[in-house]
Amino acid sequence: MPRLIFFCGHAGTGKTTLAHKLIGPLMQATGEPFCLLDKDTLYGRYSAAAMRAITGDPNDRDSPAYLDNLRDPEYEGLLDTARENLMLGISVIVVGPLSREIRAHQLTDPSWLRVPEGTQTHVVWVHLPESEAQARIVRRGNPNDAYKLAHWDAYRTRRFLPEPAEYPELIYFDNVAPQEADVNRLLAALAA
Repeated sequence: MPRLIFFCGHAGTGKTTLAHKLIGPLMQATGEPFCLLDKDTLYGRYSAAAMRAITGDPNDRDSPAYLDNLRDPEYEGLLDTARENLMLGISVIVVGPLSREIRAHQLTDPSWLRVPEGTQTHVVWVHLPESEAQARIVRRGNPNDAYKLAHWDAYRTRRFLPEPAEYPELIYFDNVAPQEADVNRLLAALAA
């Protein structure tokens, strides 16, 4: 059966970079085809057009207008696309914060996910301390982060670190300065 692997975490933690690093080795280790679904890639242009129409700011990805109008439909579409690939027997890597879904323990609930029976699901929580994540966001210079940076005090209230005892379904990955051995351990866990 196919695999569904989520790379989740707050902005600037390196979710996409880590997923890109692991997709090739995962295909080699498992002998399975994978597709990578990054929320920003799938919905970035659409969201820019929609937010231009709603707020006049095509780069807004964090205001109440975005969160109220686009956030949930983007994630629903992301999961619909993942589901369709899984039904075709293609394993899927999904990249996105998905923090609300993490808090509700939904990403390992097959009935909530509506994935084919037997789908092997893993959720990787990619973590960085807030100060390092903020510094990385500043360094990457993505215009989509402007609202978040300008309203950091409001954004930071949504940041959280899931406690392992409360979220045993998560695979935690500290992305401050991972060594090759750390990445290899993660690969082994996901390919098992």
